Amino acid sequence: MKIIELREIQNTSENSKLPPLYTQFQKLLEELRKKELPDALIESINQDIEVLNTTTLTDDKLRKLLKDKQTKIVQLVEKEVKIVPQKYYMTLWLAIGMSAFGIPLGTVLGLSLGNMGLLGIGLPIGMAIGIAVGTNRDKKALQEGRQLNVVIKY
Repeated sequence: MKIIELREIQNTSENSKLPPLYTQFQKLLEELRKKELPDALIESINQDIEVLNTTTLTDDKLRKLLKDKQTKIVQLVEKEVKIVPQKYYMTLWLAIGMSAFGIPLGTVLGLSLGNMGLLGIGLPIGMAIGIAVGTNRDKKALQEGRQLNVVIKY
């Protein structure tokens, strides 16, 4: 079983942000075609592509649908076969680092010095920790051959 083709978009305005997102989605599908994927996963991806191929939405609504389907496919592939796009873990761990490390560190620092205005000091520290952990996981995925040659930009 193989991943079906995404049809060309029609009726887009000239100032639309849709073409770059569409190109990115096509590149993601091309990279996924190069990997060995289970039939159930390919079937799920094909259903999402079929929804996009049959939609009558245009411009912003189509862009939102395209983003939603792209995110769903990336998360599904990561969950099922642990294959991720470039910078996937860095983006994920950036937010985790800020919330799981940065805010608690800032709170501790603010409470210990008696100035809760220092809460924001922990955010860049947590961000740095998150980027370091995420970059490390991205390198590990690349070494194991689990990384796609595409960067997902939202």
